[in-house]
Amino acid sequence: MKGIMDNAIKIMLGRYSLKSSDDYKNALKEIIQEIALLGLWRAKFFEKAAFYGGTALRILYGLERFSEDIDFSLLEPDRSFTIKDYFAALNNELASFGFNTEINYKDKKTSTSTESAFIKAGTIKNLLIAETPVQYLKKIPGSRLLKIKIEVDIDPPPGFKTEAKYLLNPIPFSVNTYKIPYLFAGKMHAILCRKWKTRVKGRDWYDLVWYIRNDFSLDLTHLEKRMKQSSHFPQKETLDKKKFLEILIHQIDSIDFEKAKLDVLPFLKDPDSVGIWGKDFFKEIIKNIRYN
Repeated sequence: MKGIMDNAIKIMLGRYSLKSSDDYKNALKEIIQEIALLGLWRAKFFEKAAFYGGTALRILYGLERFSEDIDFSLLEPDRSFTIKDYFAALNNELASFGFNTEINYKDKKTSTSTESAFIKAGTIKNLLIAETPVQYLKKIPGSRLLKIKIEVDIDPPPGFKTEAKYLLNPIPFSVNTYKIPYLFAGKMHAILCRKWKTRVKGRDWYDLVWYIRNDFSLDLTHLEKRMKQSSHFPQKETLDKKKFLEILIHQIDSIDFEKAKLDVLPFLKDPDSVGIWGKDFFKEIIKNIRYN
């Protein structure tokens, strides 16, 4: 069995161009994410929840940036849900592939609509499992931890649709995920409503470009429900295309896109892909957004 598992890891590593310690760290993180998805599938998690967010785009649709977190949404609101119920399945799956990890629950200081946990792993110990060359290991501090956040929305707004997507590695399995127009709506909610104080989440803006470049449509109705739930849009109003673009242009005017570039660059292979970013660029490309 160990030989089969080792071979699966080698096959998964073979998808990457590995030329630096960062390349190996990013590949390792993504492989652990996929094995975690497999563990959740075995535990029938996807009968209750759907995969969404940037990692879903990366793993299921080939988004050209790495992603740190694994985000999910329950199919129906359930305040009694706890991600702790799936820790054993996650630990067992990761251990079966030889990975040394621990999963820590993030205790809530206040009542929130999310359940959170972290998969933590000693970076060097697990890079050795991935047969990382010594010259790359030497560049990584011995105490460095690899962390992957798991977050589950336990009070999702209604009006979204999901579908099954199939992965072939490390073994063939399926995940339940939001359909693209609703993934797009979730991303727009993050862009319009998420507050990061002085930090700019350039990864969100990178994903917006990706959606537009791939000619994917946006479900405005679901975006409206999300914005009303988070109190970012009046309950008695309707979010039409004109109003949406007005809000989006206002947000573009408030963004420091140089800071946005700095945020996303560590997750990109080609830094030139964000070289043209600026207010004029985004105001022009949002004219190409298609609607569901």
